[in-house]
Amino acid sequence: MNKVQTLALVALVQAVLVGLAVAPQLSARLTGDTYQLRVAPLDPIDPFRGAYVTLDYPDLDLSRRDGGEGRPLRDDERGDVFVTLVEQGDVMVADRWTRDRPDAGPYLSCTDRGWDVRCGIESWFLPQDEAASMEDVLRDGAIAEVRIDGRGHAALVDVRAP
Repeated sequence: MNKVQTLALVALVQAVLVGLAVAPQLSARLTGDTYQLRVAPLDPIDPFRGAYVTLDYPDLDLSRRDGGEGRPLRDDERGDVFVTLVEQGDVMVADRWTRDRPDAGPYLSCTDRGWDVRCGIESWFLPQDEAASMEDVLRDGAIAEVRIDGRGHAALVDVRAP
């Protein structure tokens, strides 16, 4: 194999790896249905990472809603977690958390890291000049527009005042 073929093969492998890394987000954005979730700020803008806000979804944490404490799942397992969603007024809220993929949606496909459950919709990046005004919107309560595909992959599309 000559140098040109080797370089082309390396470039192709890298392109495939990048495609696999962003496939869940692309799938959600292109084929997903749009849902609204209540959102609150979890972490203000970080000067080291740029203009972004780490978001919290209070209606997805069953332990908070039921007056409990701690993590929503109290088992020793790590890995995939699925959050089934139900409509409550104009927004979606968690119905239950499960380790088994639901037969029907809508649901979120998340990862349980032991101390944190991540669904891929926790960070909202924005232009630097919009960052301060977004903090004010989030402080007063906001709505996140999320697209969710048939496999539970989610993409954050917009954050706005209710």
